[in-house]
Amino acid sequence: MKINLFIPCIVDQFAPKVAISTYKILKKLGCNVDYPFEQTCCGQPAFNTGYHYEARICAERFLKIFANSDYIVSPSGSCVAMVKNFYQELELNPEAKSIYNDLKIKIFELSDFLVNVLKVEDLNANFKAKVTYHDSCHLLRELNILNEPRKLIGSIKGIELIDLNESDRCCGFGGTFSVKFPELSTIITEDKVRNIELSGADYVVANDVSCLLNIQGILKNKNSRIKTLHLAELLAMGIENA
Repeated sequence: MKINLFIPCIVDQFAPKVAISTYKILKKLGCNVDYPFEQTCCGQPAFNTGYHYEARICAERFLKIFANSDYIVSPSGSCVAMVKNFYQELELNPEAKSIYNDLKIKIFELSDFLVNVLKVEDLNANFKAKVTYHDSCHLLRELNILNEPRKLIGSIKGIELIDLNESDRCCGFGGTFSVKFPELSTIITEDKVRNIELSGADYVVANDVSCLLNIQGILKNKNSRIKTLHLAELLAMGIENA
């Protein structure tokens, strides 16, 4: 089984530790993991902003690079949803369209792959902390992933998983939404952070770096003791502590 890692731009540029953690987890589970160095953006920012021609160029390049994958795994619900659900809305060339029809069932967000493909139930991980979980919009609404991250978090020895009030409400990032409507975005994020602080958790965990960076900004402004962690980071640290 050959797994190609798809590392989104925001992970590569702002949270490379998430990519490294993803690699370590898959290797620990005995997977044959590769990282295609020529990969670039999946095209989501262009697509969401209405530049479908530019998004198509990115998509066709992505499909060509990942064409021979047995599986594609990514620590991002947002970018996986772009490839899986929205490439079909682009006017792909015939070769790219053929590759897409094959790959759309082979691309997985990390927690989905661990639970539903590898059938992971216990990573033998250990991490003592109170944790709450934020449901990223694209992960939940476009990929229908709800229980998988919670199952993995709950399997870690020493973890107290605390339910987050309104866990499925947007964090306020929304890609270019936070740039176009910064005041509204900030209000939404402040509401999210208020619920996170009320949870009493030590860490807030999510599956998308964009959400975590957005939440982290408000937490830092408030001098909050609560820290952000990507699910991959939490699992990797738990494995190291075992």
